[in-house]
This record gives sequence, C-alpha cells and structure tokens, in this order.
Amino acid sequence: MRYIRTAARALIILNQKVLAIKMRDRTGVFYILPGGGQRHGETLREGLRRECLEEIGTEVEVGELLYVREYIGKNHEFRNTHHAFHQVENVFRCSLPNPDGIGPGSEHDKKQIGVEWISLEELPHRRFLPEVIKPFFKDDGFEAGTHYLGDVN
Repeated sequence: MRYIRTAARALIILNQKVLAIKMRDRTGVFYILPGGGQRHGETLREGLRRECLEEIGTEVEVGELLYVREYIGKNHEFRNTHHAFHQVENVFRCSLPNPDGIGPGSEHDKKQIGVEWISLEELPHRRFLPEVIKPFFKDDGFEAGTHYLGDVN
C-alpha cells in the first residue's frame, strides 16, 4: 500500500519579496516554499515550525491557511523520480519574528542549496514551483482566490 504524505509550507512575504528555498537537481535550479512533511503526532503548525527551523534556521509565526495543493508525482515533470509520490500540502501565511535570523538551518533537504528572497517583480522569471501560484502574488501580498488548488505543479 502507498501512503499519502501530508506537508505544510510557509508563504513569507516581506518588503515585496517572497522567501524561497533554492534547490538544484539534474534539471537545474528551482525554488520552492519552505516547509515539508508532517511527522506522526505533530500538528501541521508544529511541523511547519520545525521544518522552517531546519531549512531557514529561524522561527516562524504561523498564520492563516491560504490554500491546499495536491501533488501526484506521476502527473508532473518529475514523474521519473516521483512516480509513486503523492503529497497534500497545506500552505500557511507566515511571518518572521526575527527577519535577520535567516541562515543555515539544522537540516536541509537533499537538493537544497540555499535560501533566497525573490522580489515579486522577479518571480515570473524564476523557476518557482508550483508555477500555478505565480499569478496569485500581488504587489501588496498574495491572494489565491480559492482554498483548494487540486493536483498542480
């Protein structure tokens, strides 16, 4: 039996920039929101705080749930390696109590090569996943327009 993984991600916007995890694989550099898989016994919010400490090295304040996204790997560009992967991501609006505290976390994802603030103006020109959320970024923030995005990348 294959399992569905639950995850939480942080959408952090400060000074018209979004905080992203910089990743690299055989296809090149791409960016994702900080966060990751939920562990048994922890809430989504607890898991998100833990994942952010691991990836961006600082505490986050977890705010409202913005949207839910599914990712069924066999349906997207990473199908060769993600063919058996199914994840449900819960994306929360977050803030940083100490914006200057970003640095090396305690545990990076395998493909993580850094953390980067990307200006909302530059975002359309970056390989940012999931691509489908790029139009939701506005000059003054983020508005998804729906709470369930479906199976997208």
